[in-house]
Formats: sequence, C-alpha cells, structure tokens
Amino acid sequence: MNFVALALRRPLTVVVLIIAVGLGAWLAAQRMTRDVFPPLGIPTIYVAQPFGGMDPAQMEGYLTYFYEYHFLYLTGIEHVESKSIQGASIMKLQFHPGTDMASALSEVVAYVNRSRAFMPPGTPGPFITRFDAGSVPVGYLVFSTTNANRTVGEMQNAALNQVRPLFAPLPGVSAPPPFGGSARTILVNLKPDRLRSYGISADEVVTALAAANTLSPSGNLPLGDKYPFVPINAVVKNIQDLAAVPVRTGAGANGGAVFVRDLGDVADGADIITSYALANGKRTVYMPVTKRADASTLSVVELVKANIPNFKKVLPDDIEVTYEFDQSPYVVRAIRDLVKEGLLGAVLTGLMVLLFLRDWRSAFIVVINIPVALLAGTFALWVSGQNLNLMTLGGLALAVGILVDEATVAIENIHVHLARGRPLARAALDATVETTGPRLLAMLCVLAVFIPAFFMQGAAKALFTPLALAVGFSMVASFVLSSTLVPVLSVWMLRGAHRGAAADNAAAGRAEPVLGAPSGLARVYAAVLAPLLAARWLVLLVYFCVAGGALYLIAPRLGTEIFPKVDAGQIQLRLRAAPGTQLERTEAIALRVLELIKREAGAENVAMSIGLVGVHAANYPVNLIHQWNAGPEEAVLQVQFQPRAVRTEPFKE
Repeated sequence: MNFVALALRRPLTVVVLIIAVGLGAWLAAQRMTRDVFPPLGIPTIYVAQPFGGMDPAQMEGYLTYFYEYHFLYLTGIEHVESKSIQGASIMKLQFHPGTDMASALSEVVAYVNRSRAFMPPGTPGPFITRFDAGSVPVGYLVFSTTNANRTVGEMQNAALNQVRPLFAPLPGVSAPPPFGGSARTILVNLKPDRLRSYGISADEVVTALAAANTLSPSGNLPLGDKYPFVPINAVVKNIQDLAAVPVRTGAGANGGAVFVRDLGDVADGADIITSYALANGKRTVYMPVTKRADASTLSVVELVKANIPNFKKVLPDDIEVTYEFDQSPYVVRAIRDLVKEGLLGAVLTGLMVLLFLRDWRSAFIVVINIPVALLAGTFALWVSGQNLNLMTLGGLALAVGILVDEATVAIENIHVHLARGRPLARAALDATVETTGPRLLAMLCVLAVFIPAFFMQGAAKALFTPLALAVGFSMVASFVLSSTLVPVLSVWMLRGAHRGAAADNAAAGRAEPVLGAPSGLARVYAAVLAPLLAARWLVLLVYFCVAGGALYLIAPRLGTEIFPKVDAGQIQLRLRAAPGTQLERTEAIALRVLELIKREAGAENVAMSIGLVGVHAANYPVNLIHQWNAGPEEAVLQVQFQPRAVRTEPFKE
C-alpha cells in the first residue's frame, strides 16, 4: 500500500502529524539562534603580544620572530600572519578545516610559553583567543557626560571597572576593554631644571620609588591565645605619600635629603594617550558589543538593552551610557521579508489557481501548502543543527516560489479525474499517484542544483550549505504534503464541487477541458502551438541562438560578489594621514571629515557617529584584534544615518 492510500485511509493521523510538525516548528523558532550569518567555523586563533615602548623592528626581531618559528610546529597549522607596530604585535594563526581547535589552543599556549624563554626579560604575557568572522560587533555601548570637568580617563575607569564586570558575564557576549581611554596611572612629573640643579637622574628617582614601594607578603604574630594578621606598610596607601620618598641623602640644601617632592609632583592620572574615541565629534570612550561566534545576534542585543538600566546604576549621575549602531534590524528585516514573501506567494498562487480552476476550495488547498511546508522546513533545520540567519531565511524565501508547484500539479490532476466522472476519493487517489513520479522528478531536478554546496570548502561551504538545506527540506516537505495533505483536503473540501459538471459530462459522453481554462484561450494556445511543433527543430535552433547571445552579452557585465550590495544606512571609512602625524592633527582631520559628511547628508539626517583616532594602548592588546589601527596617523569612522533618509552609495565616491 503506497503512502497516498495510507494517508486517505488515516486522514486524522495526517492532520495530527501536521499539527505536531507545526508545534515542533514553533519550538524550533523559539530555541534556534537568530543571527546575520551562519557560524563560519573558520579555524583561527589570535595572539596579541604587547611591549610598551618597543618600535616595530624590535617587536618583529625580539618577539614576533620567536613566536612564528615555534607556531610552525602546531598540528594542522596552515599559515601564520603577523603585524607589528610600536608597542604591540598581532599574530593570526590559520588552521586547516577540520582541525580540533580545543587541542590547537592548548598547543598554542604551550608553544607561547616555549617562545617566551627566548625573549627579553620583563616581556609581558600575550593575549590568546579564538576569533572568527562570527565574532563581530553587534552594537556599541557609548559613554557620554554632561560634566565639563569629567575627564576621559575617569570615564574609562568607570567603564572598565564598573560597567564591564556587569557586561562581560552576559551570555554570548565578548567584552573587550573600552576604546579611547588610557589606563589609570600614578604619574610622577619630574622637572628637568630641578634634576639638573641637584645632579640627579630620572633613573635614580625610579630606583628610589621602587625601593620605597615594595610589595612584600604580610604575616601573623602569636600573641598569647591569639594569632592576628599583621599588615605592613611596605606599600603606600596614600598616593601623595610617594612625594615624601627620599631620593638621595645629604644632597639637598644644608646637606639634607632630597625628596621626590623637591624634584616634581605626584598625580593620579592616566597613561600616555595613544588614541581618542569620538562620539558625535566629542572625545569619549565606547565598548564594542561583540557576540561570540555561536551566540544569537538578537538574543545578545536584547540582553544588552535589558541590562542598560543596571549599567547606569553603577555609574556616576553625570555619565550616561547608550546602545548605538544596533545590527539586529538586519535579522528582524530578514524574518519580516520571509513572512512577506510567503504571504505574497500564497496570494499570487491562490489567484492563479482560482483563475484557471475557478474554485476557491482548490485555491485554499494549494495556498495552505506553503506555510505548512515552511514550518516543516524550519523544524528540519533545527533538528539538523542549523539556526535562523540570512542564508537559511533566504533559502526558505527562495523555496516559496517552488513550493506551490507540487500542490498545484496534484490538485489540477484531481480536477481532471473528477471531470471524467470518477468518485471523489478514487479521483484523489489515482490523480495523486499518477503525478507522484513527475513531481518527484521535478523536485530532484531542483535539489540537484544545490548539491555542489555540500562539496565546497571553508567559508563558502559554511554560507551556502544552510541555504541548500533550507531549500531541500522545504521542497521535500512540499512533496510529502502534496502526496498526503492535498488528497485528504481534496476529499474533505471538494465534495460536491464537480458533481453537477461530472453528471453533464457523463450524459454527453465527453470530458471537461484538462485545465478548465476558457475555450477561447485554449483555441488560441492550440493555434500558436501547432506551427511551433511542426517547426520544432527551427524553434530549438532559435532558442539556443537567443540564449547563447544573451549569455554572451549579459554575463560579462554581471558582478562577481559573494553578497549583493545593500544600503543599511551606515558607512565606515578609514583615513590615513602622512606617516608620523601627531595624534591631535589626525583627530582634527577626522573631525573635518565628519563635518563634510554632515554637510553632504544634512545634519538632521545623521543619527550617530563614532570613531577611533590613533592606535590602542599597549595595556589593551586584545583591542587590536577587534579594531586595527597601525599608528597615530590612522582613524576609523562610522556614521549611522536616520532610517531611509540618505543613500550611502554616493558617499563611497
């Protein structure tokens, strides 16, 4: 017994299974991660090595070289890339597809420790992390203040030590240190004229401060029956106590000691400024909201937005934090477009079926096949470990136009058998079985187009395999539905629809036209088709000539991009001044560029702008992985326009 007959014998079982698939699809939609792209799974590890003060040649010769030498021993390594700048070096380790990255990360740590044995004394430890194309910023936490006396260093300290501890533990979030600020630093500002007058060098001051501020373990003291903890005063508690540290004895006036306060002053400030972060043209700090590769963009964005009130609670009243450059609308728009495509396909298909079959019941049966097939495809994607992203949603949207074919062929053939006077149940069974082979062949022909996606390698396979699976699952679901649900609904809904026409045909001894189309249209079609069939070889020759000519003329003009151009209302530009340009000069150039963009777009059409001028400080080498600038002469600017207010393409020119 074939499954068409089984479905007609157990119609309620078919309905229950479809309801179960619908519930499974609803559960899948709740649990599947929603993202812009599928996980690319690019096997990459980054090593960020800081060493403040070293020039690029020293970084390359004394540090990077030893890392590169030892990394070539790694199992599965494909190639090693490195970039060295003043104070930092970034190494990208690319592995062959299929490499066990947990084992590779362990090997990297081992060879890093081995490499450090060859490096200069005092070399800081590197930062090692996995980072692939899925670990991308989905927005920015931008800090601002209304207090003119609030410094960037203070905002940096608040963002790093108050907000980041609340932000980093959020599921799916990777939290690099804030951009644009320098680490809190205790500064001793020495005055050269006083050093000369006392004949003291800066190195002597460094030695004296190190000796007077020594980190020494504390201990305990037995006092009778007690054993109290005894702190020591080897480290100053008040920063200004450093001013009382003696540098040299017997060298001051009247043979007295020379203290740090005699040579300069002590201040609680920030490290040397190497970069400025700009928000709407003003200096500030911001943190990229970077999602992890396996996290959902929508979930991360919703979670961060929900926690912004908690971030504000730990900040001073004059510091504000906002979420800007939200990337989640891309995914929301893709989901909305899929629903729109599905509704549009259902309406147009229903109108075509209604036009040719002139039966609203048949149109409903065909249309209901679309959402049920999409739900089944979504459930299958979840079971196969896929998530909702632009590629899977694009595959489902692509399949909408194909899904209706299976049901349309089946329902049309049922009408043909009904017109021949057969009973409804027999017509549904025979018509569906009769079209099973052609429908299966048509489905396999469509699916064959997507088979090469499974033989791709690297990022291309990660991108296009989900799309192929989405189309394939939906097509298979449509084939199964047209062989089960369509005949069941036909038996239930077409009862009596063709009873009068069948009786008239039986009395007249004739059958109704196959498509049920108007007779005038059928005659016109037959009149056009007859001479074409008679000259079929000429028709084939003309067809191949026209098709070949079209390919010859059009194909060279087609683009060859992986993704089509989209206008997201955002632009990012990188500017580079002359090598060695002072940081403040590069900042002035960046501000002029922002003013130019405002003038061209209209100030009211610019929603937000952020930028990073200069290079990250050596204190935060991981930031170079998230945003690379090579020196003080470089800047990266991002501008967010108001929705649908400005076209971004002209700005590229």
